[in-house]
Amino acid sequence: MTDLNHIRNFSIVAHIDHGKSTLADRLIQSTGTVQDRDMKAQMLDSMDIERERGITIKANTVRIDYVALDGRKYVLNLIDTPGHVDFAYEVSRSMRAVEGSLLVVDSTQGVEAQTLANVYHALDADHEIVPIFNKIDLPASDVSRVAEQVEDVIGIDTSCAIAVSAKTGEGIRETLEAIVHHLPAPKGDRDAPLKAMLVDSWYDSYLGVIVLVRIIDGVLKKGDRVRFMSNNTVHSVDRIGVFRPQMEMAADLGPGEIGFLTASIKQVRDTRVGDTVTHEKRSCDKALPGFKPAQPVVFCGLFPVDSAEFEDLRDAIDKLALNDASFSFEMETSAALGFGFRCGFLGLLHLEVIRDRIEREYDIDLITTAPSVIYHVHMRDGTMQLLHNPADMPDMTHVEHIEEPRIKATILVPDEYLGDVLKLCQDRRGIQLDLTYAGSRAMVVYDLPLNEVVFDFYDRLKSVTKGYASFDYQLTGYREDQLVKMSVLVNDEPVDALSMMVHRDRAELRGRAMVEKLKDLIPRHMFKIPIQAAIGGKVIARETLSAMRKDVTAKCYGGDATRKRKLLDKQKAGKKKMRQFGSVNIPQEAFISALKMDS
Repeated sequence: MTDLNHIRNFSIVAHIDHGKSTLADRLIQSTGTVQDRDMKAQMLDSMDIERERGITIKANTVRIDYVALDGRKYVLNLIDTPGHVDFAYEVSRSMRAVEGSLLVVDSTQGVEAQTLANVYHALDADHEIVPIFNKIDLPASDVSRVAEQVEDVIGIDTSCAIAVSAKTGEGIRETLEAIVHHLPAPKGDRDAPLKAMLVDSWYDSYLGVIVLVRIIDGVLKKGDRVRFMSNNTVHSVDRIGVFRPQMEMAADLGPGEIGFLTASIKQVRDTRVGDTVTHEKRSCDKALPGFKPAQPVVFCGLFPVDSAEFEDLRDAIDKLALNDASFSFEMETSAALGFGFRCGFLGLLHLEVIRDRIEREYDIDLITTAPSVIYHVHMRDGTMQLLHNPADMPDMTHVEHIEEPRIKATILVPDEYLGDVLKLCQDRRGIQLDLTYAGSRAMVVYDLPLNEVVFDFYDRLKSVTKGYASFDYQLTGYREDQLVKMSVLVNDEPVDALSMMVHRDRAELRGRAMVEKLKDLIPRHMFKIPIQAAIGGKVIARETLSAMRKDVTAKCYGGDATRKRKLLDKQKAGKKKMRQFGSVNIPQEAFISALKMDS
């Protein structure tokens, strides 16, 4: 049993690549939590894809024992959170389980977009924040400039900030002392009824669902009967323990502690993130204030290349949904692609990560359709249909009008990039609502159509502002606009995976860009392939992919021209026949690349 005053719960927040995971590695290593021989880089990033891309996707936790300089023993619980905007949901959730944060800022680059977004998550959760300036071993490091920037932009006092090099280990001892002395201890009552917050849950093929909990009040012991309040299910606790990153069993968990429990739970669906866990008999009177459920923003279809793998894909998606509360799916069928799933994601990075995990962990080849949003299609007979997939668009003669979702976007951007951002928003059919200044940064508020944001708005915004813009939005409702369905035909066959909803004024540009891109992406065949973009029956753009040719006249030396002509005509007839019966293989990369349109 650990005294509450000797527990510190904290998370590390930072922009992508500012050194969160490396700092976590040093804290684990310097306190001897993991032996040097077992140490590896990005200790808490367990997925291959996290290590390969150098990003954190799932929030992870570790318990560290630390003896302070004054001789007292402390227990530190660290939650390493993702820094990418697509995973903001994981961040906001982990924040509620801890009392303080280390704000890591790269001392060579200063405050960046996601630094702001993540700090606001921490401030919303009433955190005490300790600023840390990382990468002081680099020659370009400028701590005083960055400290000034943090005070200006975020408004946090940097007098107690610590200069650190997570790579060399300089400043790590001071960081540990700051955690112990500056961050508050958790509060809680051992004798109150059990109240625990469900921070995360994932599926383990041996133990069932492993549930990560933060105990607020009461004590959790092995063998307790616990109830999950959101869906009223009751389970018997098989084992409890803590992570040092490896699992370590414990007799009980008291207030302020972060640990795990397993209770032979079959599905992660039964363990909703942000739920309250309490005892079956002596339960707490009201649940903890809940979280907003994650809203999928991008929808797209996932289909197996080999239709026989559909059941395997269903298993893979079920298992991923076990681990990812923000991923939603439903079954759908397509004329060209067969059976598959319509899935909802938080953004394009989230989509890529899920797709890579299915292909890698479950060995299934996938086809991904164009990302889209939900449209309201109002019919002439007064009914209204929800349109998730442009391929299901009803006949336009029966349609009265189409409404699309709009968002209110707030963009924070340094002054010198303001013109580029305004142009980008205008190009995306945005309506400016507000423009104010906070120090040297402009704050722009725009009303934008969500489908223009879904494609590549983040990427474009980051590139025109060199990564300095931060972008946040909420859905505001639906509005009517001139929208049409654009289909793509390859060899006169419609490819429903590439059909998309576009604004009528933009259709021709979008169509031309799409066919030009596909011409480069589709490999050449033995026959020539027309690639067309069409609205209804009208073709708006066309490119022709020329055939690969064998030189059939090579063996004719001189002689009559009719001999060559005869061979060429024979070849031409063969190609014509081939085009009638030949099928065009569009590689998987071509689908994804074609969808990442540059404006």
